[in-house]
Amino acid sequence: MAADRKKKKPKPAPEFRSQALAEALEAQDMAAVALALRNGNTVVPLIKPGPRDKPLDGGEVWTYRDANTGDVALLLFSDAANKPENLPPAVGLQSPAWLRTFLAKHGDVITTVFLDIAGPHPMQASPAELRKALDF
Repeated sequence: MAADRKKKKPKPAPEFRSQALAEALEAQDMAAVALALRNGNTVVPLIKPGPRDKPLDGGEVWTYRDANTGDVALLLFSDAANKPENLPPAVGLQSPAWLRTFLAKHGDVITTVFLDIAGPHPMQASPAELRKALDF
């Protein structure tokens, strides 16, 4: 009978936030930021989202290019709620391994990395600083 079948519970939606990164940014503690980035996921804006059921797979990351200088910035967020409305609407969760690889591949093009650029507790670091922190 249909009533006897176990109902499959839907998977909980992934949480697009990192409490550890939010707390590290609030304290403005670069060592804690490095630890949070090494051990947790980071929210990134996406031009093109990946598959809905695999938030850690795929998606094309959006970067900011300054029209006047040509400088490229990577924006990372502790929480999807901190992403400004004027950025692309899609977000992805990226792992520490992804961040390490992305910075290694694009570190010569990216001039700076902003963390929670619009607040509540923004920080800025160079790609080299973050790579060193991730490889510690």
